[in-house]
Amino acid sequence: MHARTTNGPVPRTVGGWLLATALVAAPMAMTTAQAAVPAAGDGSTARCAQLGEAMQGHWPDRSTQLIRAQWQASGTTVAAGPGPGARITLPAHCELTGELQQRTGEGGQHYAIRFHLRLPEDWNGRFFFQGGGGSNGVIGDALGNYSPAARPALLQGYAVVSQDSGHDNERNNDPARGGINVFGFDAQARANYGQASLPLVSQAAKAVLKAWYGKPAHHAYFVGCSKGGDEGMALAQRYPAEFDGIVANAPGFSLPRAAVAQAWDTQSFMLAVPAPVGAKRAWSQVNTSFTAADLSIVRAAVLAACDADDGVRDGIVGDYPQCTAARVQPELARRTCAAGAATAGACLTPAQSAAFVRMMAGPRDSKGRALYVDWAWDPGVATSGWRGWKLGGEDGREPSRHIALGGASLATEFTTPPTVVGADPQSLFEYLMGFDFDRDAPKIYATSQQFPHSAWDDIAARSSDLAGFRKRGGRMIVAQGVADPVFSVRDTLNWWQEVDQAQRGRAAELVRVFPIPGMNHCRGGDATDEVDELAPLVRWVEQGVAPESLIARAGPGAAWPGRTRPLCAFPKVARYDGRGNVEEAASFRCE
Repeated sequence: MHARTTNGPVPRTVGGWLLATALVAAPMAMTTAQAAVPAAGDGSTARCAQLGEAMQGHWPDRSTQLIRAQWQASGTTVAAGPGPGARITLPAHCELTGELQQRTGEGGQHYAIRFHLRLPEDWNGRFFFQGGGGSNGVIGDALGNYSPAARPALLQGYAVVSQDSGHDNERNNDPARGGINVFGFDAQARANYGQASLPLVSQAAKAVLKAWYGKPAHHAYFVGCSKGGDEGMALAQRYPAEFDGIVANAPGFSLPRAAVAQAWDTQSFMLAVPAPVGAKRAWSQVNTSFTAADLSIVRAAVLAACDADDGVRDGIVGDYPQCTAARVQPELARRTCAAGAATAGACLTPAQSAAFVRMMAGPRDSKGRALYVDWAWDPGVATSGWRGWKLGGEDGREPSRHIALGGASLATEFTTPPTVVGADPQSLFEYLMGFDFDRDAPKIYATSQQFPHSAWDDIAARSSDLAGFRKRGGRMIVAQGVADPVFSVRDTLNWWQEVDQAQRGRAAELVRVFPIPGMNHCRGGDATDEVDELAPLVRWVEQGVAPESLIARAGPGAAWPGRTRPLCAFPKVARYDGRGNVEEAASFRCE
């Protein structure tokens, strides 16, 4: 607990505060030195309402303004997620929304970078930046709800900010030009989406935080997955002074290349679908290329080849580095019917087997040059989370996310010049089917007078240079599903090895990667996917205790709910000790 006065809470002192303050707050010290929230007779409600006035003239970016500032009493509830059901009871806090860099951009679209900030009364002295997802465009809830294995960061006492990265899916939406991806036609909006908005929002939030609490956070953390993982990578590589610790899960740091792979995947799966006679090919045919039973056949091939490599047959391929195409493809061939003899659910057709192998190998141009990386063979390919991205629902009602999200992104923000394409599934499907890997793939690196920076330069964060992050004393944790259908875990592991080479074998001193066998994108799949990465990151940053492994639990949707496993820092993998309960993490060791 800490003392309270009529002027608001006085946070408790935390060891190491002076040193951390110098690291976190130095870049903005001159711009915020005179900002302070005035005392008010009616307490926190009035203090919160007066923040906008108090911050005038003290923002790091002078275009910043608060749109809303409201005190939320303890006990306020909000939805726990986008769907119906559970709600979260919030602590007392000052809730803010703001925006900066308002402008009119290409095509008359009105843009601004919007942010959402919550300042808890019972503050733990730390700042938490909540990463985005997909194409962003939503301001976020600023709750810091990052893992089912942990309470939201706000409930842990963190001051939390989220942002929309410079465009609004409701305001910036044109169905004839990629729908919510229309921002890809605007060079500045592209850059803000990629990484340029991140330090602006971070510094604005830190300025308010200092004004509210009377001192800066003693440590700053960023946590994100997917696009949020890409944002974490961008912060470590481009803006290393901003954060002490970063969780960059399933990082989309090669987003433009991964989008090229989504076109490759779609074309590959269509090779397993007989061409209709006299009929136009439709997006829903991708859904029918593999049934759930067909994917179970692929899963069986993977398990037969690799399940026992970690010492136990348990439905998890723990020794994932050894599960190569050379080992799995013979098992897949044994489960492929002779031409004309296929039986539904009993074996794959030759066309299906060939299409799947082609997809797993990753995209290439006509000269055989890799345009992305290959995919890890994992039994998680038979789960709904994998299918939803690659193939869409089996009932054919919803297109694959590769089409619905990947098609629009590739056409608009990931290639130069952007391509005008409708936002409906059929238009996006036709765009992906017409994508030429010789002609179109190089466009992710192209520039023009309108776009002086390529999509790769603005959006990707694939550099192995973490020298600035090391100098700053930063630490990073990266967790990713081996069965991730969006960003290949092989790309992440290749990156870590490149960082290790650049760091002369010392990469583990600042970044550790924890692959999660069976897990799909960010979570889900038959996997121990419930894990709290923030707590061990905080121990690493603030106490110097580097995590050798993380303990993860299988959620209720897994084949073995409640199962626990150690997630081992790459290149180690979890191996069974030969005698313990296979459902418990204590029976496995990292080797």
